[in-house]
Amino acid sequence: MCKSLITAARTIVLAAIVALIAASCHTIDDDRIPVTPVNIVFNTVADWNIYGVTGAMDYRLFIRDQRKPANFPYTAMTYTGFGGVLLVSDVMGNPQAYDLSCPVEARKDVRVEIDDEMLAHCPKCGSTYNVFSLQGHPVGGKAAEMGYGLRHYHVGPGRDASAYMVVSY
Repeated sequence: MCKSLITAARTIVLAAIVALIAASCHTIDDDRIPVTPVNIVFNTVADWNIYGVTGAMDYRLFIRDQRKPANFPYTAMTYTGFGGVLLVSDVMGNPQAYDLSCPVEARKDVRVEIDDEMLAHCPKCGSTYNVFSLQGHPVGGKAAEMGYGLRHYHVGPGRDASAYMVVSY
């Protein structure tokens, strides 16, 4: 009897561990947008001050084929991802970058926009993403149901360490 009780207890504990592991495996899929080159270089601090994000909750859109921002010094080596790049300064003032394409729609021409609540909002499917404090994770709509987040890009020091560059990993 003692042996069967121990076996039953082991089975219950094993089942509880498996259930706990399965419940904790909820992940965000931020790879729905195709891997596309990103290379936006701010050659000087002055370039960053004009075209970059300079304070918490600031944002900029970079879409090369639409020349956004209009006076940005695009070169032959500048690439702005699949649907464009959303450059933001998070709530702590740190620069972050995301692809503008909605991962639910996965089309170049369906881009998220920052709404009045400071969420990235897809005008087609209605999904919303928090780019200022949750690293592009979905917070509403189909994207939240399906676990689709915005593709994240790397923002780091530029070549001379005095300005920034945005690149794909």
